[in-house]
Amino acid sequence: MSGNFISFEGPDGAGKTSVIKALVAELKPSMGDQLVVTREPGGDPFSAKLRKILFDDANRGMDGRTEALLFAADRRHHVVSTIMPALAAGKTIFCDRYVDSSVAYQGGGRQLGEQEIWDINAFATNGVMPQLTVYFEIAPEVGIARIESHRTDQVNRLDEETMNFHHRVHAAYQHLYQQYPQRISRIDASKPLPKVIAETRRVIHDRFPDLFDGKTKGVN
Repeated sequence: MSGNFISFEGPDGAGKTSVIKALVAELKPSMGDQLVVTREPGGDPFSAKLRKILFDDANRGMDGRTEALLFAADRRHHVVSTIMPALAAGKTIFCDRYVDSSVAYQGGGRQLGEQEIWDINAFATNGVMPQLTVYFEIAPEVGIARIESHRTDQVNRLDEETMNFHHRVHAAYQHLYQQYPQRISRIDASKPLPKVIAETRRVIHDRFPDLFDGKTKGVN
């Protein structure tokens, strides 16, 4: 497959969605439908229904394994319906969350085991992985504080887990970064948003030189 697959990862509150929006605003005018912007869960109507189930506060009692399997089922549908067709057509994909999120949140946060979650998702994705993952790192306390102060209308049941849960998620992300340094690039998301955007642009351009046409200014 000739396309480019880039995923964006990190805990809620890291600002990754804001970064994606800024980069898409730069690229979309010239790339048009060659740039596919998607997310997990919720990339299409089927996934949007699963997203409501997964993040509904009424489902606080959902079993961790059930949660992990629902995310994996959504991912399989996403791979087949969106990611593989886009890659086959030579398009560039920006995906807000992918397998690493499940490993971090269900494997680490829910303590189901990082390898166990990898195994579930290996079956779901059949080996389809991003060439580049941009990981926005931020201390759990800072990320949760951002959510509480700026995103009260979007807080979901995962955001409201205990701080110990979020520390386990953070530790799992760190472990992933250490395991896959060739795929995962780490960004300090505690910096001001313009600097985070500029650093992300540089990281993507370094891996895919045709994107952004070398526009990497502003990284200090």
